[in-house]
Amino acid sequence: MESKATWIWFPGDFEVWLGNRFNNRRTERGAMFPPIWKQDSHWPTVVFTRDVDLPEAETVNIAAEGQYNLAIDGHLQAPGPCTIPAGRHTLALKVWNQATPPALYIDGPTVKTDSTWLTTCEDKIWIDEHGMAHGSGIYVPAASWCFDSADCPPSLYRLPTTPLRPVGSEAVSATARLYDFGREVFGFLRLHGLQGTARIYYGESREEALDTARCETLDTLSTGGTLGSKAFRHVCIETLADSTYADVTMDFEYAPSDPSRCASFSCSDDELNHIWRVAAYTLELTTREFFCDGIKRDRWTWSGDAIQSYLMNYYLHFDTECVKRTIRQLRGKDPVTAHINTIMDYTFYWFKSIADYYAYTADRAFLAEMWPKMVSLMDYVLGRVNADGMAEGQADDWIFVDWTDFPMHKRGTLAFEQILLWKALETMRAIADLLGTDWHMTSKRVEALRQSIDKTFWDGGRHAYLHAIEDGRLNPQVTKFPNIFAIIYDFAADAEKALIANHVLLNPDVPAITTPYMRFYELEALCQTGHHADVLHQLKAYWGGMLRLGATTFWEKYNPAEQGTDHLAMYGRPYGKSLCHAWGASPLYIIGKYMLGVRPTQPGYAQYEVRPTLAGLQWMKGDVPTPFGLIHVELDGSRCTVSSDGGRGTLIVGDRQIEIPPKQTIHTDLQ
Repeated sequence: MESKATWIWFPGDFEVWLGNRFNNRRTERGAMFPPIWKQDSHWPTVVFTRDVDLPEAETVNIAAEGQYNLAIDGHLQAPGPCTIPAGRHTLALKVWNQATPPALYIDGPTVKTDSTWLTTCEDKIWIDEHGMAHGSGIYVPAASWCFDSADCPPSLYRLPTTPLRPVGSEAVSATARLYDFGREVFGFLRLHGLQGTARIYYGESREEALDTARCETLDTLSTGGTLGSKAFRHVCIETLADSTYADVTMDFEYAPSDPSRCASFSCSDDELNHIWRVAAYTLELTTREFFCDGIKRDRWTWSGDAIQSYLMNYYLHFDTECVKRTIRQLRGKDPVTAHINTIMDYTFYWFKSIADYYAYTADRAFLAEMWPKMVSLMDYVLGRVNADGMAEGQADDWIFVDWTDFPMHKRGTLAFEQILLWKALETMRAIADLLGTDWHMTSKRVEALRQSIDKTFWDGGRHAYLHAIEDGRLNPQVTKFPNIFAIIYDFAADAEKALIANHVLLNPDVPAITTPYMRFYELEALCQTGHHADVLHQLKAYWGGMLRLGATTFWEKYNPAEQGTDHLAMYGRPYGKSLCHAWGASPLYIIGKYMLGVRPTQPGYAQYEVRPTLAGLQWMKGDVPTPFGLIHVELDGSRCTVSSDGGRGTLIVGDRQIEIPPKQTIHTDLQ
């Protein structure tokens, strides 16, 4: 097959640049609100090079984002179309662009830009009199994606939009009207035929849009002006003086998905079906150029939020490009001077997200790309551990864990953080072995950390990992956080997992979790210890509780004990809570992995298992996306049906294991 030319750039630079644009779009009451961590930038000067061997002379067309020069065998050429003589030659193009990532597009009969080109940011490169590079410079394969025409460079990347109309409106004063779009939406509001000036107050709730003095986002628009993207369900538009407008619509912005890899789910419980659909819509709204946390607030990429979005995405649309973009953007550039998002636990999640990505995709090339950045980030982490080799928050660290409604110290040496650190180190060790590369942390040292954590924090009488070492003393508080991860990260021994679930996770005396963020992991731990029926009950009680309060997307936080507009408040602000938050969509992951029961057992679903569980439902069916298409599962009390578009699977029902051949349908009677 003849190759196709594509735009190329220095690896990671497109994501860094796009991430800066993305993370700086947030506003609060008209003021811009940039992220609270260091932002890197792209390299302004990049060299692209490749050796060619041409049987005859070839004329190529060159496009670049930035100013460029071309050298053939070290000799500079005039800009524009260029004829490369027959024979062996080294092409080197240097592109400079301060505003957007330097990018290159070459299209000729055989010479085309693609991932076979090498690139460098000119770090420690010396050029001899013939223009050839020497020294300790690092050349890496160029990055590319979906930009395959000269007139569509990376800097023009935009998500598509589609027009939407409000479903209702009402006058709320002589000069103001409230519009309802029926559910949470994201995009660009349009005031058609505006003459004069209008003030626009956005609300994820009706109360917020009508509270013009305290709503979180607002705009002032005059004739001929345009509006940036916003999240809202309700919009209150107030006209000033004698201003008028003819109509209101919006351009709904969305991330396109591959129809051949779109999940589905339905079952005998209508409320659970509703929960799945709203979870899917929540993740679709928070899947943008990157996976973000919430579409009103913060509209930023957070590593702790993102790792959950990746996992949910593997059970909804399997958008691997967005996963890679977000992982690259979060990591940024060397040198490392702070934890990702300044949060220590979020750094640890970043390592785990790469292992998860490989498990679902088998994309070894991405592991090789990220390995140097994994090493430098882990070097930073290990340079900050205490004398016992454990992670302890320092003055410039944010120890997040979770938002809690109960007292919990986040200082000292937390058991939760140590288990995450151990998993990050285990991940590094496994990827080093997979890539066949040397890394100084041996398996023996990783195991020694596990034993030290056990000795320090495990209380066999309470069947729990205790909270922390503070000022040299053990804080004996029991919280769910370290105990959840001891189960799902296979830190605890199998014999201990069931004890932890019963004595901690299902213990009413242990403080309850009130964020969908950590309930994601809590429900996974309960599924792994066989409590599927209890998980189904919690899905209906917790996520169903939001639906019964009128939610059209799932929230950042939900405390069933709150009443009325208290559900809208957070951070000391009456409408501070995000009502469309990515981590609220966790039912997608729980249902796909633990109810339909589909998971890869070899990277990229080369082999997989289907272990469906009704958990009290009468029947269920659904599709789970994979690299090769869909795995379809149907189950009722008497029969199970499974088919897939590829891979080799094993259906596990009771004590039976049945082979699932690729591209075949199997039916198994259960009675």
